Formats: sequence, C-alpha cells, structure tokens
Amino acid sequence: MAQLSPQLKQATPVVADRGEGVWIYDEAGNKHLDFTAGIGVTSTGHCHPKVVAAAQEQVGSLIHGQYTTIMHKPLQRLTAALGEVLPAGLDSIFFSNSGSEAAEAALRLARQATGRPNIVVFQGGFHGRTVGAASMTTSGTKFKAGFSPLMPGVVVSPFPNPAHYRHYGWDAEQATDFALRELDLVLQTQSHPADTAAFLVEPVLGEGGYVPGNERFFAGLRERADRHGILLVVDEVQTGFGRTGAFWGQEHFGLTPDIQMFAKGIASGFPISGIAASEAVMSKAWPGSQGGTYGANAVACAAAVATLEVIQEEGLVANAAARGAQLKAGLEEIAEKFDAVTAVHGLGLMLAVEFTDKDGEPDGAAASRAHQHAAKNGLLLLTNGMHGQNVRFIPALVVSEDEVNHALSLWEETLSAVL
Repeated sequence: MAQLSPQLKQATPVVADRGEGVWIYDEAGNKHLDFTAGIGVTSTGHCHPKVVAAAQEQVGSLIHGQYTTIMHKPLQRLTAALGEVLPAGLDSIFFSNSGSEAAEAALRLARQATGRPNIVVFQGGFHGRTVGAASMTTSGTKFKAGFSPLMPGVVVSPFPNPAHYRHYGWDAEQATDFALRELDLVLQTQSHPADTAAFLVEPVLGEGGYVPGNERFFAGLRERADRHGILLVVDEVQTGFGRTGAFWGQEHFGLTPDIQMFAKGIASGFPISGIAASEAVMSKAWPGSQGGTYGANAVACAAAVATLEVIQEEGLVANAAARGAQLKAGLEEIAEKFDAVTAVHGLGLMLAVEFTDKDGEPDGAAASRAHQHAAKNGLLLLTNGMHGQNVRFIPALVVSEDEVNHALSLWEETLSAVL
C-alpha cells in the first residue's frame, strides 16, 4: 500500500474535512482556528464564496490552456488586474506555479538581463527548495543539506536582524550599519560589482523569523544597485497581497524593485506564482527561457482574479493592518507575563512570537511545545526562525476582531500550560 514520504511531517494532527473562513473542521466535526492559512496562502479564507464560484465556473468551460500554446481570458484578466496593483514600471509578467519557480525565474532573468553570474542574498532569507532557489536560501540548512553540490555564484551578506545581534548589544541602527558595511565588503572581496547580477531580498524575513528590514537598509541596497548596474530583486512571495497590512511588503520601506516575485496569497489556495519586471528588463530574457506546462492555469487564474476582487471589495489590506495591530498588541501583552517569551516580530498579519532560554539563547524546544499544545487546544499555528525559536501567526486576511481575541485567549492558555 502506498503512503506519503515519512519525511513529510505534519505540523498539526488535524485531518481536515472542510474549511470556512479562518476555521478548519475535522472529520469528527471539531472546529480548529486556523492561523496558518496554508502557510500564508488562503488570503481570503477557506472557500470564500466568490473564489469558489469563479473556480467552479471556470472548471466548466476550460480547465487548462497551456499559455505558450493558446491564450485564455482568465490569464488576460489576471494580467490586467495585476497591472492595477503592481509597483509602477513593473509592467511585464511571467507566470509559474510556486514560489521556488518564481525564484528560479527571477534568477534566470537577472543573469540573462545583465550577463553577470553572481547573486547576493541576505542571511536568513528563504526563496525555495529547488536547486537554484535552495542555493539562495539561508534560513536553515534543512532546506539545502544533503544534495550538494548546489548552484555556484551565490554570495551571502548580513540582514539587519536586531535579534541576531542582541548579544553584541546592537540596536537596529547599528545592525543596519553593519549590514551595509559588510555588503560593501562583499562587493570588494567576494563578488565584483561587474560580476554581480542581482541583490535578492525579502522585505520581511519569512522562514528566517518574520523580521522586517528597514527603510535605510533597503535604500542602501537600491543606491548600490543603481550605482553598479545591479538588479534589485524583491521576494514578495509571503509578504504580498496584503499580508503585512500594505498590499506589498516593500511599501512599508519605500522599496522599489527591478524584479518582483509573487505567489502564495494571489489565488486563495490555487497554485500560481510569477515575476514582474519592466518590459525593458523582461525583454532581455533569452528566447525559449520562459515557459512551463502548468503556468497560468486557467482555473488558478480565475481564482486569482476573484481573490484580487475580494481583497479590494472587502478592504482586506486595511483589515490586515487593523487586525494585525490588535493581534500584535495582544501577543505583546501576553508576552510580558512569561519570561521565556522575548519579543513579537513582524508586520500586519505576519507575526512571530520568539522564545529564548534563561541564557537568552533561541529556544526551539519551548516554541515547539507551545506550537504543539496550541494545536491540541484548537489553535493551529506554525514555527519559524533560524533555530525554530518562533511560533508564527498568519491567519487569513478576513479574520475578525472576535476571532483574533479568541486566538489570543487560546494562546495565553497554551503558554500557561507549557511554560
């Protein structure tokens, strides 16, 4: 009898029967408050009626039309809709299926557009699990160990993560000074600017701990990119589509990319991703270098169009900002009651609670206990951080004030039980 790989570890014990909004119902009919959103994917909640209707209607007319073979209307509508929300100048789009594929596409485009081999990434970033994407990932060795050699041409530079430098007594400003100085050193000693195709960065570290960058750091990247003819690639796979309380995470920092990656929340659970760039940059991709069998699947495109409409019509970006502020304030208030909880990181509905031990070291074991007990208590969460020391809260953008309060109550009960 076939079974799933034993390495596919389920984060919670729930066997889902159906979902509605921010709730999962198991086979016994028990309700679970889902603050994972499929790792930030179900942005409009489980089975939003408008998204369901759009997908059902599309299934009845055309399920798949391979988009380098034929054109279909859902793809045309989605391209036009993205043109309304993408940053100015990013007017050319290539679609794929997953965040990893978006990372590979951005990598390929950056190298082809510049004729340069190297990519500078930043400590703690996560960009995917395929060979190229994993080679650019530094949030944990588990994503890249055991299948070397990986792709050459990747150089790692520091990210201004204050938590990482707290033992040095540095604040965010000092961490930023260090990160920018080290980037200059990287360009001086490891990757000559004329060999550097791109800087690749997340506005908020995802798997690395939900740590936001800051305006001065990103301005420093933009200035150096412009000075040296380097492309700035922004990974909005997890931060995009309202997750941080702005439509794009980069908006918090005045960050302007040359290439932008997107995925996750675009289609409320249907697999679709892509990159956007100016036509001038995208036209430098080599002929035949962009394609794929399932990219821009018609049903996924229809769901994505409906998702964008729901985000606009229901004011979900504003709701993410308001409910995120409520959730963060509540998590911080609870944190004050427990010595093991050091900080609450993140923006909007992309928040992580950090655990440390009595010596101030990251405590992945405490985070794991809290995460597992919360699931038994009816609150589904995930962990992250380079040491697994965070428990993260990423509910659907439709989450209500009462649902946030309920989650906070369950979380406090959880911490009282395990700490």
